[in-house]
Amino acid sequence: MIMKDNKIDVQVATDVKQAVSVIKSAILQSQSRAIRMISGTQLSLYFGVGLYVSANSRKGTWGTAAIDEISELLRRELPGLRGFSAQNIRNMRQFAEFWQPFLIHSPMASKMEFEDLQNQIECDMFSLAKWSPMASEINREEFLGMSFSHHMEILHKTKDIDEVLLCIHEAVTHQWDKYTLRNILKTGIPKPDSYAPNNFMQTMPSTRQAMKAIRMFKDEYLLDYINVEDIDAQEKDVDERLVEQRIIHNIKRFIMTLGRDFTFVGNQYHLEIYGEEMWSDLLFFNRELNALVAIELKIGKFKPIYLGQLQAYLQVLDDKVRKPHENPSIGIVLCKSANQAYAEYAVRDYNKPMGVATYKTISDMPKEMQRTLPDIEELKKLMNDDNDNE
Repeated sequence: MIMKDNKIDVQVATDVKQAVSVIKSAILQSQSRAIRMISGTQLSLYFGVGLYVSANSRKGTWGTAAIDEISELLRRELPGLRGFSAQNIRNMRQFAEFWQPFLIHSPMASKMEFEDLQNQIECDMFSLAKWSPMASEINREEFLGMSFSHHMEILHKTKDIDEVLLCIHEAVTHQWDKYTLRNILKTGIPKPDSYAPNNFMQTMPSTRQAMKAIRMFKDEYLLDYINVEDIDAQEKDVDERLVEQRIIHNIKRFIMTLGRDFTFVGNQYHLEIYGEEMWSDLLFFNRELNALVAIELKIGKFKPIYLGQLQAYLQVLDDKVRKPHENPSIGIVLCKSANQAYAEYAVRDYNKPMGVATYKTISDMPKEMQRTLPDIEELKKLMNDDNDNE
């Protein structure tokens, strides 16, 4: 019997000893599966321990001092054990309680299932075979690729699932260590600077789809094959059509600029509804997003009225062009400049997936960089040579 200033009764002492035995067995079982405990294995173990602790401490018979006693006895019985301080066991409980509804929660959970959680620990909850269909919107690779301490830094900051998933993605993408992540979270939830202002989280059919779209579209594109000064020496007014024509002339390069899995559908794509005609500047299809992507070109600064026009195009595309198996069409306003905060504000109340991006041309590049590029005639020759070789 353990005697301390804060005595616990015989029942609780028995519960503590049983808990130590169960948790120690789970730890040893987990360690035996791999020489080195990789992040995914550790997360799975901590999740299982967290569920066990939650079931016993929230609704079971454990006293308030039980977790501290468990931590102390574990350290005695497993010398050198790290990660099982009383505070970290409480963190495991918080981690499990947050993720359980998204990963394993079942509305039909029975009393027997609850009793199972009270008496045993499942160490392999995150194996691919057991990864819940309910977690389809969670990027498993990113989730398991981040350490437990990273996860807890995020959960201490926010409990909003969309914000949590965004933080996980940013931390994994940028390979932030725990302290960098902590400092970034002190200033608020990270907003990816390289992503276009958008409303994808509010308008896409799922969080997973929204995250794909957010990662797909950048906030700025370099169209280094366009030189406004050289488009046409006789043209004093450069309009969207001239920029569009130069993009069409270099459509392969434009698709490469956009990224992977884009297929060009057409330019000035004709749309008609109730006798009203409209033309979308550039229309693409993206295989990864399984959606049509309409791009509207603007040579000036972003204006909110562009979103209204794009919303109308997307509505007709969805009603008249989109196939039944495809996701809702996406729209991007591609303009010369934009106040990102204002664009984010303007787009948020629209009900169609839209974003705002900007572009730079050769004319916007520093003179030193311009001199390293071939002139426009040489670019034309290179493109023609490519076409001749196909």
